[in-house]
Amino acid sequence: MSGYYKHHVFFCTNQREAGKACCENFNASNLRQYAKQRIKSLGLSGQGQVRVNTAACLDRCDEGPVIVVYPEAVWYSYIDRSDIDEIIEEHLIGGRIVERLRLPDGEA
Repeated sequence: MSGYYKHHVFFCTNQREAGKACCENFNASNLRQYAKQRIKSLGLSGQGQVRVNTAACLDRCDEGPVIVVYPEAVWYSYIDRSDIDEIIEEHLIGGRIVERLRLPDGEA
């Protein structure tokens, strides 16, 4: 293993002015908390495993809500707890990217 964590998951929880697209409009903070608790309950949190963090703005609000998983640098959008569960089960545990939730990398 080359890093402190096997996976580092960043949740955008940005709140913009009323009417502007932002991840917090989609309950991002609550879903981040859910992911954090789920990771802990599965015994996957801590050094060498998974870390879930708030990232404030990830500058992809129009595609939100968004998370990014490192070290793979895979971007996801999600709707609810079942999407978060799928990312945890498939990507973080199973090592398989969830293509239906994956966002384009945005590279030119």
